Amino acid sequence: MCGIVGYIGASQAAPILLDGLGKLEYRGYDSAGIAVYDGKKIQVKKAIGRLKVLSELTHDGATMPGTLGVGHTRWATHGAPSDLNAHPHYNKEETIAVVHNGIIENYLKLRKKLTEKGYEFRSETDTEVVAHLLDYYYKGDPLEAITKVMHRVEGSYALGILFREHPDRLYAARKDSPLIVGQGKDGNLIASDVPAVLKYTREVYFIRNEETAVLTTDGIAFYNMDGEEIVKNSTTIEWDLNAAEKGGYEHFMLKEMYEQPKTVQDTLKPRVKENTIEIEELSMTEEEIRSISRIHIVACGSAYHTGITAKYVFEGLARIPVEVDLASEFRYRNPILEEDALVLIVSQSGETADSLAALREAKGRGVKTLGIVNVVGSSIAREADKVMYTWAGPEIAVATTKAYSAQLIAQYLLALKFAQVRGRLTAEETAAMLGDLKKLPGQIEMLLANKERIQKFANRYIAAKDVFFIGRGIDYAISLEGSLKLKEISYIHSEAYAAGELKHGTISLIEEGTLVAAVVTQKDLYKKSMSNIVEVRTRGAFVLAVTNVDNTEMEKAADYVIYIPQTNPYFTNSLAIIPLQLFSYYVSVGKGCDVDKPRNLAKSVTVE
Repeated sequence: MCGIVGYIGASQAAPILLDGLGKLEYRGYDSAGIAVYDGKKIQVKKAIGRLKVLSELTHDGATMPGTLGVGHTRWATHGAPSDLNAHPHYNKEETIAVVHNGIIENYLKLRKKLTEKGYEFRSETDTEVVAHLLDYYYKGDPLEAITKVMHRVEGSYALGILFREHPDRLYAARKDSPLIVGQGKDGNLIASDVPAVLKYTREVYFIRNEETAVLTTDGIAFYNMDGEEIVKNSTTIEWDLNAAEKGGYEHFMLKEMYEQPKTVQDTLKPRVKENTIEIEELSMTEEEIRSISRIHIVACGSAYHTGITAKYVFEGLARIPVEVDLASEFRYRNPILEEDALVLIVSQSGETADSLAALREAKGRGVKTLGIVNVVGSSIAREADKVMYTWAGPEIAVATTKAYSAQLIAQYLLALKFAQVRGRLTAEETAAMLGDLKKLPGQIEMLLANKERIQKFANRYIAAKDVFFIGRGIDYAISLEGSLKLKEISYIHSEAYAAGELKHGTISLIEEGTLVAAVVTQKDLYKKSMSNIVEVRTRGAFVLAVTNVDNTEMEKAADYVIYIPQTNPYFTNSLAIIPLQLFSYYVSVGKGCDVDKPRNLAKSVTVE
């Protein structure tokens, strides 16, 4: 959530700040602001609404001269969206400006104490507490003041800070909210995420928890909570700059859907050597793999849905018991974690707050952890005992598509590896399944090529009020993701149900003309699933079915059928989800929704 950009260098800061914030719009926001030191004072401009409002207000930054500044896009937590609540926030004398991502959990207590000391608050935000607290502790040394503030505040934060008395310094601090430092040729930057700095540099530093950074035009220094300077190594970002641009597509989401064949290939290919699976970064011995007594998959949103699919794959192939938890529930339910369990944390950003907290809960109990993440150097990647990267590249649209597909592939490979080591698969069976995995990129391309047919069907349901998705087993997991895609970008009420549960209440919601999307890819469940389709059709539902090419009987049961190519039953999610993504996309486009930045949602949920 929120976006932070800061710059100090030889160029004008405001245009760079606005450009960087534009690259972070996908994170979700409702207002924006920038602060620039103009040689005499710190100027601040803020505006509610889209970034273009702020750009117009500042004439693309031309009215705010200066080579030092910070910018912010806000997603409201404390206080409604407004110009007053937008960041940056000042101290009373307007000599300190702060932007903040995260939540200060003890802000009410701090606000009360600061008010008693004569400080006046202009906004409803928790962030203004930080500005006044910095003022309270500042005695001429900004780093000392920042360190004292870090000791006082509770919660999560990424901070970008300007001090008028130190116009040759840009300050940053972090705890539990992502923040990076970019080392450029004519200046240095801070940002919430890599896309904001790619135009200016590929050399970045990842700030760890409870660290601060001090940037000058030609230097960067890092410090720990004790004020001691620390040495950090930079990381070279290998992404093609065009990967963070639309590249001629109408929306990032459409572009990222069409990148799925490459994403699947990139995640798969380095780990498959002929007919063996080599996950080098896993660095688990065969003895360790054999000793695993249970797997706990912990994630949020779409990543959680991949975990539900993975449960069937791990249990079916490796015969390891699997529990799947929403991260926000896992950390509070006092889970029973065996000594030989493995906790698998799945997250695109590697910064998801609940998932990160679940990881720390597991580690605190001495249980082995494995992170499946897309962002190199992210918090989960750094803190997990082992990490497996999904090579999806930058995903800009809030609704995930290619990162979801990459997470599925990573978990398929893990399940196959574990099954092989534990003697549950023969060499021939493994080779056959790897052959099916290798075919997936081409099969996904074929499904994407069918977009016109799906678009025509989607146009019929632009005005739908309710849509239901049903499936059994892995098909239920696919239904969950299909339903989420539709609701999050089209704002149509949509729910997914295990098809066998229809008679236990859900079927009462079916009316004449209600769209029911039935996913039927598991051969052993064909007859059961088709019975469920008949149940809803007799009550007036219009049934869209997604099924395998060999299931021609579906033509008799459903009103509209989309066929997917033949693959191993464990891998059908990777194919069946494609037409459901396209369906959701075209319904959203038809309704005129903001596909890439749906209302109230953020790409990376870094607060509870």
